[in-house]
This record gives sequence, C-alpha cells and structure tokens, in this order.
Amino acid sequence: MEEFTVAGLTGPVLAPLGGNLELSCQLSPPQNAQHMEIRWFRNLYTQPVHLYRNGKDLHGETISKYVERTELLKDDIGKGKVTLKIFNVSASDDGPYHCIFKDGQFYEEHIIEVKVTVTSSDIQILMHPPNTKGVMLECHSGGWFPLPHMEWRDSKGEVIPATSKSHSQDINKLFNVKMVLFIEAYYHRNVTCCFRNLLTHQEESISIVLSDELFSWRRVWITILSLIACVLIAFLLTSCVQQYPIFGKYSKGLCPWKKSAMLFMISMFAIGGVNLILYQRQRVPVSDPHFELDTLWVEDISVVLCVLIVFIIKLISFIYFRLKGNYERNASKKIWFM
Repeated sequence: MEEFTVAGLTGPVLAPLGGNLELSCQLSPPQNAQHMEIRWFRNLYTQPVHLYRNGKDLHGETISKYVERTELLKDDIGKGKVTLKIFNVSASDDGPYHCIFKDGQFYEEHIIEVKVTVTSSDIQILMHPPNTKGVMLECHSGGWFPLPHMEWRDSKGEVIPATSKSHSQDINKLFNVKMVLFIEAYYHRNVTCCFRNLLTHQEESISIVLSDELFSWRRVWITILSLIACVLIAFLLTSCVQQYPIFGKYSKGLCPWKKSAMLFMISMFAIGGVNLILYQRQRVPVSDPHFELDTLWVEDISVVLCVLIVFIIKLISFIYFRLKGNYERNASKKIWFM
C-alpha cells in the first residue's frame, strides 16, 4: 500500500444560491482510487454528504438534505481525482466540506470552504410621517447571503451614520435586513441606502430625494406662535385702552402700558421656556421604537401648554384690570361725596 496525501482548493469556493457547485480533490502522488472509500461530509464523519465504497455510490448512507442532490464525478478516479457535484445550492450548504480517501486503515483528508452567496435587488425605503424634529427613513431588503454591509450615503457619497441596523433570517437562512436613519430638518435632502455583498463586492442601492415640503412643521410652529402673540397683544392693548374711557379722569390718566408689556414678555418667556424644555431634553433615544410616539406627544402637549398659558395670562390680566378699575371707581366716589 502506497501512502498518499489529499490535495484540493485552498481558498474558499463561491457558490451562487440556486446554482450547482463542484468540489474536487485528488491524491498525491496520483494513483488509482477505485478500490478506496471516498467520503464527503460536513461536520460529522458519520453523516456523509456523499459516500463511495467498493466501487459503488451508497446513496442510502447520505444524510436526508443531500439525497438526490449530489453526484460523484469519477472520470479521473483512475488518477486519484474525484469531483463532488451539488445541485440547487442553498444557504445551508455554506461551510466546510471534508474529502477523505481511505485505503484499508490508512486515510487522509482535505477540507474545502464553501461560501454561498446571493445578492438581492429588492430594496425599499419607507418614510415615516415627518414631525417637528425631522423625518425617519427605513430601508428594507430581503434575500441576502451572507449578511451584507449596510450604510447610508449623502449626495456627495459620504457615509451617514445609521440610527439603527437590524437583521433576521428566514426559514431558508437568507437574511432580511433593515436600516433606519433619522434626518433632522435642514440637513440632508438626498440620501442613498446601500447594501454590499462582502464576498462578491456587488452593491445594490436606492435613493430618495426629500422635498422641503416635508419640513414645513417649523413654519407651522412659527405661524402658531405668531398668532398667539398677536392675540395676546390685542387683548392687552384692548384692556389697557379701555381703562381710560371707562373711568375717565378718575383713572388718574394712567394707562398701564408698562404692566401690559410686562405681562406680554412674561407670556412669551413662559411659552418659549416650555417649548425649549420639551424639545431640548431628549427623553427617548432616536433608535428607540417609541421615539416617534414621544415626538408626537411633545407636539401635542406643546400646543396645549401654549394655549393654557395664554388663557391663564388673559384671565389674570382681566381680573387685575377689573379689580383695579373697581378700586379706582370706589375711591373716586368717596372723594366726590367728600
């Protein structure tokens, strides 16, 4: 019996999903291997992918998922070379394959690494409803193997850090991936979602152009605050001007301009302070699934608080001017009777 070694490919073999795969190994030095046992297996010796013994292929010994999916090409078996052909490659075929030649008690093996690969062009971008802070984008894609490299890019091709990345595998072990990006108002207007297969370096991408109309919330808020300020000014001016015609000279000719201006400034500071506290303090991180719910809550509570502040200021002003008027009128009557 002549001793031998087993040789084959040393680098990983790329196998396209759904295609056929051929793995070859041969004896060194070359010699006839028809009388030998040739076994291909994955992780366990006792679970062969394909088994050849006593000049026959023993398909009954093959593990279930490779039944009728393999063929041992023996055209050059007289020179010690065989090729394992695997049909309809799936993601589960990824990994190492052991090729063993056994002659009596002597055996040698060679290990070949298989890398299954597939690239998907099915990419979609989902845009959430914009809010006062910006807009959330989700990029989805499915049917990748292995897990692709994911990144967002701006119009200049520079990478934008993703808010979050996640992935899952289906029953076929293919990867479904999701990448989230939160874009603040007045930042990026053209973004691209990119996925790259790290084995083949093939890249798939999709772009989206964000219109300025999506970020109109800031203008809406400026309009709301302007209307609140106008209503407040009108009320304070009306209350102030009504003091003199109603009470005439007994009001001592003093119109409370300074007090009205002070009330207006207090109102504006209160409204601005409330909004600043609500919007500057980050209660929920952007990557949290409740971030958008928190933003909507902030928007709603801001409007409610602004209206409430204006109502309270108007109520206090009304009570103040009314009590002040009654006091001056009673005081004037006492002077007149005296």
